[in-house]
Formats: sequence, structure tokens, C-alpha cells
Amino acid sequence: MDIKELREKVDSINEKMVSLFAERMELSEQIAQYKKQNKLPIRDAERERQLLNKVSDLAGEDMSAYTRVLFTTMMDLSRSYQSKHMQTKSELGLKISNALSQTPNLFPERAHVACQGIEGAYSQKACDKMFTLPDIMYVNTFENVFQAVDTGLCDYGIVPLENSTAGSVNMTYDLLAKYDFYIVRSIKMQINHVLLTKSGVRLDQVKEIYSHEQAINQCSSFLRSLKGVKITVVANTAIAANMVATSDRTDVAAISSHDCAEQYGLVIQEGKVQNTDSNFTKFICISKKLEIYPGANRTSLVFSTANKPGALYNVMARLSSLGINVIKLESRPIVGRDFEFMFYFDLDASVYSKEFSQLIFELETQVEGFKYYGSYSEVN
Repeated sequence: MDIKELREKVDSINEKMVSLFAERMELSEQIAQYKKQNKLPIRDAERERQLLNKVSDLAGEDMSAYTRVLFTTMMDLSRSYQSKHMQTKSELGLKISNALSQTPNLFPERAHVACQGIEGAYSQKACDKMFTLPDIMYVNTFENVFQAVDTGLCDYGIVPLENSTAGSVNMTYDLLAKYDFYIVRSIKMQINHVLLTKSGVRLDQVKEIYSHEQAINQCSSFLRSLKGVKITVVANTAIAANMVATSDRTDVAAISSHDCAEQYGLVIQEGKVQNTDSNFTKFICISKKLEIYPGANRTSLVFSTANKPGALYNVMARLSSLGINVIKLESRPIVGRDFEFMFYFDLDASVYSKEFSQLIFELETQVEGFKYYGSYSEVN
């Protein structure tokens, strides 16, 4: 047979498969109704194992692995379809619904906000972009930001989450896992680092450079070009600038911002010392209270999976079947558990869609270690 005839046979088989798949899903709906009436769980692990073993035997040795993948996917789709028909409002679903109805229509212009560092820090710049008239409380560490919100000293906190050059700020992810907080807004800011010194100092006179660890990573190429210069990590880029300004030494410099040059009376020795001009940092606004403002189209969440082949794939297949786009996926090791990981997701999904509601229900009821970090919009 030529290729045309072969494809015609494939098309014929595909038509039969579609018809049989639709019939199978109709039966899944009937099973869902039975489970709902009899208060049975959606997943029957023993039944699934028996089915996979049976179809593997039927397929024969050569096709066994392919058949298991096919039927694993179909069973995952079946569970998702059953969830849709069994869906009732979960505790989290009710909490999200209440937040949607109780959150004001406009993001607040004024609020008490915690930021790490001092005046001139990038977190402060992000805060000024999110709020019109924020009352900023500066603290020493990222955890102090969370603590200020946790104790009620501040309504919100601003912390960096990830950078396009240096990657994720792992401490922020760890703190999100530690505290029961939510993300209510995010902003992506272009970061342009500069090298600051006192007036009259030449670059070849600099013996030590202060900056934050993330900024140092973002400027690694420039720093490697310097010979015999000590790099010292400090808590914040604005603090680095202040240390240079208040130091008795003239051989120190700071990787900081243009604003800090003016703020602390320093001069820009070298401009744009970051590795790339396309250097952006995502900052998030955290809150102890779940608030979902109109226009929320980003959702952040985390969960763990069983340590077995295909576990993450099954969740990804569920997202795909619901038409939900994954913007970011990152794994982090679970503390105290060997070779087991949590998976952080950023999703492009409207909080108002029925697909979103179904996803939240499925994840909350069927996935291990699930935690919802909030739905929000990202501003520029």
C-alpha cells in the first residue's frame, strides 16, 4: 500500500477510536453519578492497577509500555471528567468565592507595607509602583517582611520572587511555604545595575565591592573582568550604597541603582553592569488575607507528587485537558524527605472561569501537599 492508503486506514481507525472514547467518557459520567450518590472517592487505585495490568497483557510485550501510557492518560482524563460532574464547593473553593465577593473593586492606594532594606531599595521602587501613597516600614531581612505582615504591623509586604538572569529567589519560595500567606499582586521591573563610588575615585582604585547576592549574580560578567577586587555580599543594594557613602574608605564601591546614586551622594562609575539589558525582577505583594482583585489572571500554587514515573505528567495532562497554560514550573526539594520535591506553578488562568474552579477542586481533593498561593494580576 502507498502512503495515501495507509493514512486512509489510520483515519478510519481514528474515527472508531473517537467514537469509543466518547462512549467510554459517557460511562465515566454514569460512574461519577454513582460515586457521588454513594459517597465514594473519585480515584480507585486498586481498580486502576488491575486495568493497567490487564491492558498491558492484552497488548503484548512490544506494545505493553505504549499501552500503559495511553490508558494512564485516558484514566486521568476520566478522573477529570468525573470530577467535573461530582464537583461540589470545597473548603478552598468557598474561600476563593468569598474573596471574590468581598475584595474591593480597586487595589488600595494607601497601605502599611513592609520592604526589606532602606530607602532606595528595589523593593521600595516596586512598592511605589504598586501603591500610590504607601507607608513603608523598612526591615532587615525577607523573613522580617513576612513577620511584619504576620504580626499585623503591616497590611502587605513586598519581596522579590525571581530574576530573568539569576533565577528564582529561593528564600522567598521557602518563606511562602513557611507562612500561610497569599500573593495579591505582582510587578515585573527592569533592573539596571550601576557601579557607585565616591566622587573622584577611579575604577582601578576600587578594592572591594558591596552588593546583594542576587545583584552580584546578575553582574557576574562585569565582576569577573575585575582583577583583585573583593566581592562582599550585603543585605540589600541600597544598603550597599549607604555603606560606601558612610565609609571612611575611598577604595570601596557598590552595585546599586541610579536612584541610590542621588539618594546617597555617590557617582556612577560604570553604568549598566548587569549581564544583559533584558534584566527583569518579579516582585510580589503578599498578604495574610486572601484578596482577589478584579482582572486576576495569574494563579500561583504548589503541590507534591508521588515519587513514581508519570506522577507529574498526570498533573500536566490534567492542565492540558482544561486548556490551562503553565507560565512557570519549578521544583524544590522537600525538607526532611530524600529525593522528593514540591512543584511550584504559575498558571495563566482567569479566576472567573469554570476551568479554574474545576482545577482547584481536582488539585485540592486529589493531589498531595497542595497549597494555593492566590490569584492576582501583574502590573508594569
